[in-house]
Amino acid sequence: MTEISGGPYKRPFRFNIQCSSPERVDPASWAALARQVEDLGYATLTVSDHLDEQVAPIAALMAAADATTTLRIGAMVFSNDYRHPVVLAKEAATLDALSGGRFELGLGAGWMTSDYQRAGLPLDPPGVRIARLAESLAVIKGMFAPEPLYYDGRYYQVDGLNGTPKPTQRPHPPIVIGGGGRRLLTLAAREADIIGLNMNMAGGVIDASLGPNATAAATEEKIGWIREAAGARWDELSLQVRIHLAIVTEDRHQIAEQLAAGFGLTTEQALVTPHALVGSVDQICDDLVERRERFGLSTLGVALDALTDLAPVVARLAGT
Repeated sequence: MTEISGGPYKRPFRFNIQCSSPERVDPASWAALARQVEDLGYATLTVSDHLDEQVAPIAALMAAADATTTLRIGAMVFSNDYRHPVVLAKEAATLDALSGGRFELGLGAGWMTSDYQRAGLPLDPPGVRIARLAESLAVIKGMFAPEPLYYDGRYYQVDGLNGTPKPTQRPHPPIVIGGGGRRLLTLAAREADIIGLNMNMAGGVIDASLGPNATAAATEEKIGWIREAAGARWDELSLQVRIHLAIVTEDRHQIAEQLAAGFGLTTEQALVTPHALVGSVDQICDDLVERRERFGLSTLGVALDALTDLAPVVARLAGT
């Protein structure tokens, strides 16, 4: 592997928890969950943006912020095709202002085919969606700026609109863009503050075909794309990874064998994929330290079902 160093490799560990599908959706339960996430040391409570059995992100994030004091909130991620960027910029700035500057703006081009099909939304080719996302980023950043925005793009036009309110975090809340393909990661390297490494979702579903794109070798290739596109921005970036499986166990090899069989990987590949955490607390902590040294991955996004099991790992590594 080519030796890589710089900003992403020096970041302290942060842990995010994806809370899109809580067991109960009512004011008391959601507030209690947000406070539990905060008390366990997670940095950010995130909600995704899909049209299936999940809470809607904007209202849920604001409620989580109201229930906590230091916990950050974030969309992981807003689908660009579901909202005009002028509207999303206003929502994002308001979330940031009312949360006291605790909001992280995750943006994506959209990928889940079932969302589009069931809602009757047109699903354009990936290249079109990514080009539209690039314009959306320009509009959103322009709406956060002090002066009115004039923008004349292929997909969006804005004629002298001044975005209000302005976000508390300046020049804007941290922007998170994630993906697994070169075009999207190149855009992220040029425009985002936090880049999320995921598997390539161009197929629109999560299934066994994603296995080869989840390996350590594939991750190294993605980081190479990011560094090449980032140029002088490299030292300013943070790298994040989506953990799709997190199991605390004393028999990591048995779980790794099952994971490997389901995704067409070898057991060794399953053990070292950055998208899974399997083992004892000590083993998982050692894996995360090694992956930060190897890949620069300091922010870990995990699912709600791992909230308490990973708490000892969060307690040991968060902020170090």
